[in-house]
Amino acid sequence: MQVIAREAGSGRHRIGRTPIICGALRQPILYAEEMWRRQRIFFLLPVVGIVFAGFTFYTNHFRFDSSVAVWLAYIPAGILFIGALLLYRRRNYVQVTDAGVRIGKTFRATTVAYDMIRAARVQPLERYFQDMGRRRHPPMVRALLPNPALYLRLRGDDAQVAGIVRGLGSQFAFEETIAVPIPDPDAMAWEISSRLPERQSTNLGGQRRRKRNR
Repeated sequence: MQVIAREAGSGRHRIGRTPIICGALRQPILYAEEMWRRQRIFFLLPVVGIVFAGFTFYTNHFRFDSSVAVWLAYIPAGILFIGALLLYRRRNYVQVTDAGVRIGKTFRATTVAYDMIRAARVQPLERYFQDMGRRRHPPMVRALLPNPALYLRLRGDDAQVAGIVRGLGSQFAFEETIAVPIPDPDAMAWEISSRLPERQSTNLGGQRRRKRNR
């Protein structure tokens, strides 16, 4: 795990509201969920291997040959592929911790300290890719473009910001912006905003809240 910048204090603050349930503190990244949904058909590989290996073995008069071996190979291949999907799904997440916001990828996790976060916002995911000037997207990303996503606006030393962007990659970070699609970005944005050192406001949908008339 790579920790960028110094750790923030462990104190927790609330903005005059009831504490958010634990589900807001850790949420899966929807890229991984979309990949899981699209690749579930490969769960049938072990079943296909068992059925066709048995059928081939029977039609060969119970003689084991290369055809049976090929079908049997589908069983471990399917199990390995399912295991890789489960690992990818489990390891891609956003989590609020005492040290900062941890963004997990398959083989590494990057923690962004709270003092490096200028603001937490909720905006459509497609706006992030529009700012990048990217027009072509893989199906996994294209399906999530209309969805709201968590945006983190970074601040601080250029070298530290560049290190975070480089560690997360262009799918998650560009210049001083991090954009991550998660199931409940509103709850996550509120939770992050409540922990910022200077109590930066949360921008939900890019609009300011109206003041109540007294």
